[in-house]
Amino acid sequence: MSQPSRPPVTLYAARAKAGIAPGVPSPCISVCEMDESTKSCKGCFRTLAEISQWSRMADADKLVVWQQIEARQVQVVAP
Repeated sequence: MSQPSRPPVTLYAARAKAGIAPGVPSPCISVCEMDESTKSCKGCFRTLAEISQWSRMADADKLVVWQQIEARQVQVVAP
C-alpha cells in the first residue's frame, strides 16, 4: 500500500522544525493512524511501544528509533 505523497520523516527535518529545542525531536507529524500490516504509525513510522516509551527514552535510544524509522520508510515507499 503506498503512502500519500509527502516529504519523508527524517531526523534532519524534525531538528529543523524544532529549532533550538534541546534533545532529540519527536518524529510525530500528527498523522496518527496505525498500519495493520507494518504495525507502525502511518505518520511517524513508530511502533506503539516506541510511541508510548518516547518521553522516557534517553536521547541515545531515541536516535536508534530514528534510524529504525528511516529504514521503515524506505521499505514502505520502495516499489
